[in-house]
Amino acid sequence: MRTAVLILLLFITSTTYAQTIISGVVTDEKGAAIPGANVSIEGTYDGASTSVEGVFQFDTSEKGAHIITISFIGFKTSSQPVNLTSEPIQLKISLKEEINQLEAVVISAGSFTAGEEKRRTILKAVDIATTAGATADIAGALNTLPGTQKVGESGRLFVRGGDGSETKTFIDGMLVANAYSPSAPNTPSRGRFLPFMFKGTSFSTGGYSAEYGQALSSALVLDSKDKADINQTDLGLLSVGGDVAHTQVWDRASITGKIQYTNIRPYFGMINQEIDWVKPPASIEGSTAFRQEVGDHGIVKFFGNFNHSDFKLYRHDILDPTKKKSFDYANNYRYGNASFLQAFNNRWSVRGGLSSNYNENNILFEGKPIDEVENETHSKLVFENTLSDRVELKFGVEHFQSNYKASQPDSLLIQQTVAFSTPITAGFAEAEIYASKYFVTRAGARTEFNGLTEKLSVDPRLSIAYKPFRHGQFSLAYGQFRQVTQNQFLRVNQNLEEEKAAHYILNYQVITDNRTFRTELYYKRYSNLVKFINGNPEQLTNAGRGYAQGFELFWRDSKSIRNLDYWVSYSYLDTERDYLNFPIPSAPSFASTHNFSVVGKKFVSEIKSQLGITYSYSSPRAYNNPNSEIFNNGRTPAYQDLSVNISYLPKPFLIIHLSVTNVLGRDNIFGYEYSETPDNNGHYLSRAIRQPAKRFLFLGVFFTISKNKSINQLPNL
Repeated sequence: MRTAVLILLLFITSTTYAQTIISGVVTDEKGAAIPGANVSIEGTYDGASTSVEGVFQFDTSEKGAHIITISFIGFKTSSQPVNLTSEPIQLKISLKEEINQLEAVVISAGSFTAGEEKRRTILKAVDIATTAGATADIAGALNTLPGTQKVGESGRLFVRGGDGSETKTFIDGMLVANAYSPSAPNTPSRGRFLPFMFKGTSFSTGGYSAEYGQALSSALVLDSKDKADINQTDLGLLSVGGDVAHTQVWDRASITGKIQYTNIRPYFGMINQEIDWVKPPASIEGSTAFRQEVGDHGIVKFFGNFNHSDFKLYRHDILDPTKKKSFDYANNYRYGNASFLQAFNNRWSVRGGLSSNYNENNILFEGKPIDEVENETHSKLVFENTLSDRVELKFGVEHFQSNYKASQPDSLLIQQTVAFSTPITAGFAEAEIYASKYFVTRAGARTEFNGLTEKLSVDPRLSIAYKPFRHGQFSLAYGQFRQVTQNQFLRVNQNLEEEKAAHYILNYQVITDNRTFRTELYYKRYSNLVKFINGNPEQLTNAGRGYAQGFELFWRDSKSIRNLDYWVSYSYLDTERDYLNFPIPSAPSFASTHNFSVVGKKFVSEIKSQLGITYSYSSPRAYNNPNSEIFNNGRTPAYQDLSVNISYLPKPFLIIHLSVTNVLGRDNIFGYEYSETPDNNGHYLSRAIRQPAKRFLFLGVFFTISKNKSINQLPNL
């Protein structure tokens, strides 16, 4: 019996001595304990979980070289090699936080982005197309967002104290020159491209990436759709024309072609117009898009567009309205864009492209020819690399080539021609660094060489975002931006330097399921603006300067009320400029101090219709009255507009769409024109700049032919 007990004790003792005790503590990078972390030996069942203090301990009978793994949700798994003997092992493990792009903080200062799921959606193509009052115009819909304002006599994007020329449009990263269709003097123009072409819309009101140059105030970045999925033919019968489009799909490619004819002449013949039209606008437009998938993760895209439009009108003298001058205008436009994207592996990708713009204006003013031709190309190559889950790198090179030629008769009716080229070569680099999923920094710089002025420049860009709450985050942005002086001034003085602006932005936003709140403070400082010497437009310098500052609010909610999506935006703007012919610093005539918009959309299933309503308000704008001794002290009436639309679907493939702008018929006035000379009493007479008509009514019937009978054009309207 004694022998048996001794043998048992010897076995227990030997087994105990064969165990190795492994203990330690697991913390994060700041030294805080991580409770509940899993610690185990790879390939075995031996292990333990950490306590509230991050402490663990277990024993094992394994011997030799092994790997201990430590894991916890939200952190990178750590591996620790050990050599197991009978000696105890003490470990101190520090886990690094894992960056989940869907949950991590993102750069948001100055930017409204769609199409990238990790940055959440602000406006999709269908949002733009169905915003009442926008009539499927991208700029028209974006003018309901904070930072923008209604400039009814232009229709373009005026952002944070910048004029319409300071917002640049990019398609697949490539610059679009002359992005707006031509229009008569003091009438709104429309963007040349419809929203349904694009899967993503990034609208930045300031502080944008170093990749985008030659944009002084804002960048509208449009990401075109990839390969189509289904063959279909679309027909549209419009109150102002008609269109037909067809999409053909193959295994790895698709092509779409569209032809559209627009003729407003019959409509203007029925509705009284403020403009004395001889021949109202008409246009013919065609476009095509080809998509080819390449390899496992590549795609090549091509988009082409042509347009011809013309009109003729009479301009009446202000002093004597019976006197009139003819204005005959024709425009020819061509745009081509080829781009590619190829991923080499999980870390490296390359993209780039080439775009070409041709814009020709032929004007007859009182029979005198004024011709203008702009030919611009843009080439770009960009490399992107994910160095780790904490560092993303982007760098690239690009070249802009602008050729301009204009001719018009002088006082002796001798045709004078001016021509010049503006080549710009640029390089940029940018890194996005995640210190944690709560803190990210984007730092970069852009360098440019302007071949016309032979000047080299370097512009820094910096953005920081911090996410202290689950849904809320703060962002800061700073950047230097520049833009070539407009051709209308360069043809007078080709030694003019680029205009410049510095952006400072503070942003806070909260995004939850189907709700967005956003507020932003900004300050923008202008320098090198074009200035007339002694008010003479034939003598120009870069002595102009100015500032713009303000704050903005945005709220969007598509959750609270079933089938209702609405957003509210407000902008406050304080701005002054000392530029052009301004004798003193003053607010430019396009700037409104207060801008407010409410947009609502509701689908009513009982009547198979989507209803839309938009209300917009802009406070009075400044204008200069030459009869006053004080410069720019005039104020226009406030702008107000209530617009509605309805899309009725009697069949899934058939849509009847009706929209009416300015339903209440408000007489909005955007400014005043004054006679060049005073009357017999020494008084300068004026004429109000009004809307061409109080309302615009659009009716369209859209029919889609495809194998899938539920496909329609609702997202395109």
